[in-house]
Amino acid sequence: MLKDQIHWIKEDGTLDPFLAQGTLIEWLGIEFIEATKEKLVAKMPVDHRTQQPAGLLHGGASVALAETVASIGSWLYVDPTTQTAVGLEINANHIRSVKEGFVTATATPIHVGRTIHVWDVRMVDDQNRLVCVSRCTVAVRQQ
Repeated sequence: MLKDQIHWIKEDGTLDPFLAQGTLIEWLGIEFIEATKEKLVAKMPVDHRTQQPAGLLHGGASVALAETVASIGSWLYVDPTTQTAVGLEINANHIRSVKEGFVTATATPIHVGRTIHVWDVRMVDDQNRLVCVSRCTVAVRQQ
């Protein structure tokens, strides 16, 4: 889908909602707030889609958000007509639990190479308290 989306960043710096249609991004309710080469910011609700049975934010949902912002961040560096960016490795430390509201993830590049990108992702709750830290390695591949 992305390889056909050359103009997927809107004038306000957010991503076109079309990007998420029919994907995990849409299902989890992830919304993009800012998209630049310096950082990519997105938020995700803590609700029935993202909670574990005990009512807390599911660690897997946090990891999905982290990989989403890192992977989409890499798309800002690649030529979508000839390249694709896909998650290669991710780790996450869950620092604080969240029961409601939103979590906001900010991805910043640590390394942007020709074939590998490494991203630092920090996730906070509505009170700006650290919820999760993650590092995601993204592979850049020719299509």
